[in-house]
Formats: sequence, structure tokens, C-alpha cells
Amino acid sequence: MNIFSLAIIVLVGILFFVLFFHFSNFVLDYYEKKSKSSFTFENSIRVIIFIAPAFIVLFVFIIYPVFETIRLSFFDKVGREFVGWHNYSWAIKDPDFRRGILNNLGWLLIVPTLSTFFGLVIANLADRIWWGTIAKSIIFMPMAISFVGAGVIWKFIYDYRGPGDDQIGLLNAITVALGFEPQAWLTISIWNNLFLMAIMIWIQTGLALVIFSAALRSIPNETLDAARIDGASELKIFWSIIIPYLQQTILVIWTIITILVLKVFDIIYAMTNGQWQTEVLANLMYDWMFRGGGDSGRGSVLAFCIMIGVIPILAWNLYQHRKDQQL
Repeated sequence: MNIFSLAIIVLVGILFFVLFFHFSNFVLDYYEKKSKSSFTFENSIRVIIFIAPAFIVLFVFIIYPVFETIRLSFFDKVGREFVGWHNYSWAIKDPDFRRGILNNLGWLLIVPTLSTFFGLVIANLADRIWWGTIAKSIIFMPMAISFVGAGVIWKFIYDYRGPGDDQIGLLNAITVALGFEPQAWLTISIWNNLFLMAIMIWIQTGLALVIFSAALRSIPNETLDAARIDGASELKIFWSIIIPYLQQTILVIWTIITILVLKVFDIIYAMTNGQWQTEVLANLMYDWMFRGGGDSGRGSVLAFCIMIGVIPILAWNLYQHRKDQQL
């Protein structure tokens, strides 16, 4: 599909919704003028008509795929023969699945925490220096890079060449300059996962930084000045005033990054392809769905496990939101 065909499709879609809007308004206004009551069936149906496209899109692209994924998880690799809980039993016994769960937990514990922390600290410090705006722009810049692009950039940093060869990887160039042997960093178990997490932290710190920079302006200067007059140190102000004020913002940022981490795939696929014990559930799902002929049953089980991981996060955020409304 060329760019001209794509432009035609977009224009047709826009034209359809414009005509839908005007035609619906025309029909409803016509019947509304004939009605004598102030609140009529036409008034209530107007709301339904205008939100119907959103609900249709929601059903087609979110609700239906969820239920279809659950259904396929109880069938064989081609989705024809019912196998019951066999796919779930396989997942529990599979060592790669268990390793993927552990790696996902590691990502969930480390990446959102460090990204949020670094974003808050940098946002707080950047406002105190004259070149803070430039620093924020540089730190935010990785957000404009795709995960695959970031993986390619960092692959050059972690690149490994044999002993005696010129090291084009930044990390190994520093290692050799210090008199040590170069290392294939992405093949070292446990450490390779941390090196991959560093890429996501590098990207998401910019997101946290921008949001915290805006949130910090909501803290009254009188409160900060009063704390300084009373002799509070900057560290005391940070922990006792700034963090409590930004509690809801911290929660929002942590949630956003956590959901992104649950879906992490691109970075690992571009850097290690899930080798050397770096696989996560998304990589395993891709492998079972699209490699070796594909297995929609096992792939759906893995996809369902990823969806389940989002539910506790959303439930906790909903609980916190209702709790704050009651205060």
C-alpha cells in the first residue's frame, strides 16, 4: 500500500464520520421539532448514536480480542480441537514460562521504580540550574525514539569483539582502556537483564521528568520557603514536602511505566531475541504464535497471562482513586 492509497483511506474515513455527524443531527433535530415534550426519546437516542462508534471500536479492537484469546487458550495449536486445561498445564510445567515470569517480575520491580525516582530527582534539580531547560530537553529526547531504535543504539554500546580486535562498543572500549578483557555483556546471565532494563529506564525517565516538572510547579512556594526558614534541609524538604505533595503524580507515572513494562517486547527482540535467559512473556508469546508453524493455544495462554498482570495494577489504582475521593 503506497502513501497515496493510505491518504485516500484516511480521507474517506474522515468524510464518513463528518457525514454521519451531520446526518444524525439532521434526523434527530427534525424529530425533536415535532415532539412537544422537553425530554424525548430522540434526546436520549442522540447520546447513544454519538457514542456508538466509540463503543463499536472498543468492542472490535479490545473486548472481542480478549474473549477470543481466552477461547483459543482452551484449543489446540490450530484452534479446532478442544483440549481443556492442557495448555495451562503446559505453561505451569514449562521452564521457559517460569523464567519469563521471573524476568517480568524483575522488570516490574526495577524499571518503574528507578524511572520514577530518576525523573523526580532530575526534575527537582533541573529547576535549580540555569541550563535546566536544556538538560530536560536532552533527557526527554529518548522518548521520541522507538523501542527498536533505542535497542539498535544500545547494541552499539554493548557491542563485543574478540580480544585483540578494535572494540566499537562504548562499554568494551572503556573496559579495554582500563586494562580489562572485553566482555560479551548481553550473554552474561542476570547482568544481561539489567543491561536491557537500563534501556527502558533511559527512555522512560524522560516521560517521568516532563510530568514531574509540571507537577512541581503546583507546590506552593510559601510552603517551601517556610520549611527553609524553619531550618529544614533540602533533603528533608524533598522527603517530607515534595514527595507527599506529588503522591498522586508518582502513582500515575508508576502505573503508566508499569503497563509499558508488562508489554516490553521490542527491546529484547532487537537486542537478544530472548536468548541467554532474557526472555519475557511477550517474547515467548511471539515465539509460540508465529514461529515453527505457530501454536495459537499456547500463545493465547501467554497473552492471557500478560492481561492478568494488568488487572491488579488497575484495581489498585481504582481503589486509590476512590479512597482519595472520600477524603
